[in-house]
Amino acid sequence: MLLLRSSDVRGWGQLGHEISGRAAAMKLPSEMPKFFRQSADRLSYLNPEPDRWRDRTESNIDRAMDSAYAPDHFLDMELVPPSAMKAMNRYDFTSEMIKAGQKPTTAGFVPYRILELFQTVRVEFRLWRAEKDSKKRRWIEERIINDAGILGHYVSDVANPHHTTIHYNGWSGNNPNGYTVFTRDRGIHFRFEEEFVAAQIKLNDVAPSVSQNARLIENPRDEIWKFLKSSNALVEQLYILDKKEPFSAANRSPEHKKFVIERLAAGTQMLRDLWWTAWVTSDPALTPPAATPVRSGN
Repeated sequence: MLLLRSSDVRGWGQLGHEISGRAAAMKLPSEMPKFFRQSADRLSYLNPEPDRWRDRTESNIDRAMDSAYAPDHFLDMELVPPSAMKAMNRYDFTSEMIKAGQKPTTAGFVPYRILELFQTVRVEFRLWRAEKDSKKRRWIEERIINDAGILGHYVSDVANPHHTTIHYNGWSGNNPNGYTVFTRDRGIHFRFEEEFVAAQIKLNDVAPSVSQNARLIENPRDEIWKFLKSSNALVEQLYILDKKEPFSAANRSPEHKKFVIERLAAGTQMLRDLWWTAWVTSDPALTPPAATPVRSGN
């Protein structure tokens, strides 16, 4: 199942990821550094980047990177005991999972990948604040945009309920409600995030659903776990919708579209708030500024 996941399962496809990255950049407060606010094109392009690394030709050679990094894209919440959710880092998490008789790479590591990249961006902002050499400052800016863009990928992944559950490509195991069953080919996961999004979702559908007010996240670790849980809570709703009318390019259901827009908007908002929090908290000596609400259309 892990090999299937590493080869055939992506989060939102390229279009959904690009929409999320661009919409998050559009909704940044004016207090965010200018170089960051002016990087919407790059932040959008970089959001799908970790999926590009999972090139099938490279995987067919030795599978080293794809199989090693695939677990960074998901977390099967049903497999995770409460003790593991309290782990400070992926290694403590691994230890708790093993104690519970679970294989960590099967469950996934996405909350830790998000937290690691968030903290990386915050450190880079701190370096940028302190650097006086203009050339080095530009280098740091490039590093910040790259890592912030990559962070966006994993946050967007989690907004897709498929990336939080064992039912990631069809219902797995006991299935009394007759939901779409697990498959080893391009099943519901592909129809939901690739086919439907490409045919029915545009940037202008998602951006208006993102809050105008950036939120300063007090405890990023806890908020990342809350975000995972909120997405996982929608797994069955996704399957109920697919049972009513399968997600596909031809599906014109307003109910299905609303669900997808809400999930993309949730990921976009979480990403924007993590970027904002990384910037503000990169200098703990400063009193956190109030973010200017983003004007509609910005």
